[in-house]
Amino acid sequence: MNSLRRRSALEAWLGGGLLAAVTLAAALLDPTRPGRFPTCPFRGLTGFDCPGCGTLRALYELTHGHLVAAVDYNAFLVAFLPFAVVVWLRAITGRSGPRVLPVWCARAVLAVVVGWAVMRNLPVFGGALAA
Repeated sequence: MNSLRRRSALEAWLGGGLLAAVTLAAALLDPTRPGRFPTCPFRGLTGFDCPGCGTLRALYELTHGHLVAAVDYNAFLVAFLPFAVVVWLRAITGRSGPRVLPVWCARAVLAVVVGWAVMRNLPVFGGALAA
């Protein structure tokens, strides 16, 4: 394994460890109870949900086996997690290799995130996508 792949695998393990720590904290501390975690600064300033609003509560529900409740809090996170797991597994096994994503890919991801942020704040959905 060359040094670039080793570094990529190390970064993947560190990222996975960070996500595991956040998930464990969310599972044990129940973010659905007020005062456990700080509120979203974007929501506090604007009154709108950001793309990440509801993520901790969705993680809490996922760790307790409540998929529908997790989707209720943040459907984007629930849809994104399987893709993240595949990318993570490829990185730790060295299968991903050092690649730079094309510019269009970064633009597509940004468009999806912005689209999600806008959609979840539209009144046409009646708050169904809100956190």
